[in-house]
Amino acid sequence: MINSVRQTVQALLNKHNYGYLSPGDFNLFARKAQMDLFTEYFSFLNRAINAENQRMSGTEYADISKQLKEAIEVFSVPDYTLTYVVDNVYTLPNNVYLLNSVRYIPTPGTVGVWYTSDYNREVEKVSNSNITALNSSNLTAPSAEFPAYTLSGNSLYLYPSSIAGSNKLKAEYIRFPVNPKWTYASLSGGEPIFNPSAGDYQDFELPLDDEPKLVVRILNMAGLSIREPEVIAATTAQQQTNQ
Repeated sequence: MINSVRQTVQALLNKHNYGYLSPGDFNLFARKAQMDLFTEYFSFLNRAINAENQRMSGTEYADISKQLKEAIEVFSVPDYTLTYVVDNVYTLPNNVYLLNSVRYIPTPGTVGVWYTSDYNREVEKVSNSNITALNSSNLTAPSAEFPAYTLSGNSLYLYPSSIAGSNKLKAEYIRFPVNPKWTYASLSGGEPIFNPSAGDYQDFELPLDDEPKLVVRILNMAGLSIREPEVIAATTAQQQTNQ
């Protein structure tokens, strides 16, 4: 899809002699356009669910929330083992956008925990401001049966610390999309030729029906880059119409 998007963008710019969009600039704009559309999935899904609750949504082919969930599901990482650092500290992967759940996998024979080979327990997320108060009470302190965690930056802290260790936590999360990159073979005195065989080639990870939106957004940024107000005005109007 990325080559189709680039060809469309460049053709529309060439049509009105608005200038040439270099591969480097295109890749920068493509990255931002993909990220913008990706983050919008979640706000659109919230609107679609609210519409369902108000009995204002469609069904089957018109089920917008189902379509959005399927688009988001592409970025789901279901069974990731968190890296143990030291004490009760674990490291989250760098590509986490939304941490959905964390599960504790106890060692067989852990006191107070019923265990089978497929047993795991969801770890409750608590705020950093509450964890001290919880730990200070015998009634609310996290245990092997009811563990908890807090987040600070890219680090996860498991409570109680006595149950921490390697291969103890698994996470299900939504990752960021991989940065797209249009790769090419350089030709002296000629146009760059698309080269999908390059080692660093990366297509868009969005659904094919998002291609027109990507074109519009990249055109908008290209218009800003080459300072053509007509491109900016036209693509901004189209973007508002799509919205």
